[in-house]
Amino acid sequence: MKTPLVTRTLLAGLVAASTLSAQPLFACAACFGKSDSRLALGMNYGIFVLLGVVFVVLSGVAGFGFYLVKKSAEVAAAEAALSESASSTEKV
Repeated sequence: MKTPLVTRTLLAGLVAASTLSAQPLFACAACFGKSDSRLALGMNYGIFVLLGVVFVVLSGVAGFGFYLVKKSAEVAAAEAALSESASSTEKV
């Protein structure tokens, strides 16, 4: 289904008019002005909670990495002991 040329031109004109007639925007209390308001305090708490979540997730990934390193070292040591005992059995 094709959009008629008039509709596309009207839409493009509307977008251009709204872009070129920009009005100044006013920030909320968290970003502009009252930094001691309840909104700013809530935003700060939210930031700290999200930082905590990121820390917990990254700590879990790092802990899993350490677990894998430890288990692979145990398996390598067991394989080395097994191959050593197998080679000493063949010599006898």
